[in-house]
Amino acid sequence: MRLMTKHLVWIKLLFHIIALSPIFILIMLVLSEQAGGDPVQYIIHYTGMGALNSLVAVLLISPIAKRFKQGLLMQTRRLVGLYVFGYATLHLMAFISLDLLFEWSLFIEEVIKRPYIIVGAVSFFVLTLLAISSFSLIRRKMAKRWQPLHNFIYLIAMLVPIHFYWSVKSEIIEPSIYIGLMLALLSLRLSTFKKMFQRFSTIVKPSNIPPSRAKKI
Repeated sequence: MRLMTKHLVWIKLLFHIIALSPIFILIMLVLSEQAGGDPVQYIIHYTGMGALNSLVAVLLISPIAKRFKQGLLMQTRRLVGLYVFGYATLHLMAFISLDLLFEWSLFIEEVIKRPYIIVGAVSFFVLTLLAISSFSLIRRKMAKRWQPLHNFIYLIAMLVPIHFYWSVKSEIIEPSIYIGLMLALLSLRLSTFKKMFQRFSTIVKPSNIPPSRAKKI
């Protein structure tokens, strides 16, 4: 069955429901005091997993759309990508407000003592750039610069599982699974990486320098 434009609204509605349901579940768990023995850490972990799972969903859309020839699904990547940013924002705010209680000096100490926070901060910074530039107006203004920026989603796909792996104290099975999953999803894009490398090589190789200048160099 080929998806039609009329199906897009319902697909996006389904994605909204799937993405928002965990937040309502989290609220109910907290209000009913079922968020574990340490609710603060539970919330931080829960929202972090929401961001990670949303990131996996973003990376799955393109392979699924190509495999089943459902190009319409590509129009949902922005929606799911914004949920990655949304969950990452909740994750960061929960850490700063509930765990550190807005003690910025303590935040700096945590960054120094725990390198995984730096990895998470870099990931969030890049996510913020992608979220801001995902709107149509900004995309049009960026023109050809838009796609190179959004290719940084692959960097995030590598950093976020590492952030997860380093943040856990003993249980490494789950983060290891996510690292393997991300590597598998990135391996499906080897042709994309090859094109990116070729484009970069074309920009930097000496043959692009005019002969007169090349001799002087």
